[in-house]
Amino acid sequence: MTATPLNLRGLKCPLPALRVRKALKSAAQGTLFLVECTDPMAAIDIPNLLRETGDAIEESRSEDELLVFLIRKA
Repeated sequence: MTATPLNLRGLKCPLPALRVRKALKSAAQGTLFLVECTDPMAAIDIPNLLRETGDAIEESRSEDELLVFLIRKA
């Protein structure tokens, strides 16, 4: 399954988490998202959001100033 890209580069807190929430809300179960952000707070906000929603981070990594999350809709 291919991941749906979410380019959230340049957005500041709380916009990355809000955009992820919106994408997950309208997604079908099992949908995979590749989220890229540059806001360092996203490293805290996105995992907290997913704890609330019950969705899963399958992978997270940091590449210099870029944060990358692979998120699956539960």
